[in-house]
Amino acid sequence: MKSLTLKEAREKLGAKQDELGKVFEEAKSDDGLDFNKVTCLGEVKGSRAVADHVKAANAELNELAEHAETLEAAEQAAKDYSGREKGRRNWSLPGGGEGGDRGGKGREGSGLIKSLGELIAEDKDYLDWAAKGATGQIDLSFAEMWPTDMLAMAGAGVPTIGQKALMMTSAGFAPDNIRLPGFVEAATRPVELLDIIPTSRTGNNGVPYMEETTRVHDAAEIAEGGEYGEAEFAFTEKASPVRKIGDSLPVTDEQLEDVPFMGSYINSRLSFGVRQRADSQVLIGNGTAPNLRGLKNTVGIQAQAKGGDSVPDAFFKAMTSIRNIGRAVPTHHVMHPTDWAGIRLLKTADGIYIFGSPSEAGPDRLWGLPVVQCSADAAGTGYVGSFQSAWVSLVERRGIDVQIGYVGTQFKEGKRTIRADMRAALVFFRPAAFSSVTGL
Repeated sequence: MKSLTLKEAREKLGAKQDELGKVFEEAKSDDGLDFNKVTCLGEVKGSRAVADHVKAANAELNELAEHAETLEAAEQAAKDYSGREKGRRNWSLPGGGEGGDRGGKGREGSGLIKSLGELIAEDKDYLDWAAKGATGQIDLSFAEMWPTDMLAMAGAGVPTIGQKALMMTSAGFAPDNIRLPGFVEAATRPVELLDIIPTSRTGNNGVPYMEETTRVHDAAEIAEGGEYGEAEFAFTEKASPVRKIGDSLPVTDEQLEDVPFMGSYINSRLSFGVRQRADSQVLIGNGTAPNLRGLKNTVGIQAQAKGGDSVPDAFFKAMTSIRNIGRAVPTHHVMHPTDWAGIRLLKTADGIYIFGSPSEAGPDRLWGLPVVQCSADAAGTGYVGSFQSAWVSLVERRGIDVQIGYVGTQFKEGKRTIRADMRAALVFFRPAAFSSVTGL
């Protein structure tokens, strides 16, 4: 076994594992494993004999697995070694060569580019040949010199970068003005309502569901031998279609390739835009395709007008109707920030702030329920609801998908379009568990 290669060890491990799996499959019984039922081992039969075989096979598999893990670790070590070797290699500068010597023999790492004439005049073989009378032929080789360096020095004495031992800003290469990292984001509405909407998943292009439209109980006390009452229940099938919400952005190849963070930035911004639009649709979508039908336009939600009441009183009355008519427990208030400001700034007749001193943040709560400040709908209308999975759900067909492709002539123009979209349906199972509050 110790002589097996990694490939051989993996193949043998797979074959042995499959063989052992067949044994266990045949031995299955209602009480666990019955090795008397095993026939796939040929001459090996009987509970004890099969068990001994399984024990030996399991030990061999463990040994094979350990052998394969050792070989895998060795191969990984080889890859790590190769990676470290790459890290040791450095780019050579003009005139630098390997170890800082690209100028030819006798340079001693000076980093200066010499002309071909200078190299010949300083070459020891040439000097010996000249001292002996320069008779016959001599072959000189300057393997360390790059052809581009030689060509650069073959001009009319034009200096190259390698001829300068010191570079200064006064030589005409001005320093860069480095831009600070990061950026100032543009002001935009945050995602506010999705955080309290329960979510679920679907594999269909619509969400059909059953609504209990008739529910009559006739439970009553019964005398001995008396007749039972009869209840009545009826259901109606309804459906909410899956809608698509998407956004896209054309961008050049250079912007994606040359600015490292730009790809992830665009992806996250497009995804945020899709979620922000979904957040708005959950509240004010009008239900006309391809819009979702949001809370504001859902048929059957209750309505509470402020009238002559104070704003807190109107919201409490809406809570009461949800409990009394909707038979649900209200969990959240939803209102525009300016409407909440009017509540937060309420004072007593002698000027005391009802919702806490200005020196304190104060709770974003009204009648014990959290207040979600959402600017998707205009000021003047608020909502109360039982935002529980029994009464409402944002049903996702799939999550947000980000794709990159070409549109029209973008391929030859060096552009691409990035798009992001999601598909979801919004279902209000019991509209009466929600109420609008108007005239704030």
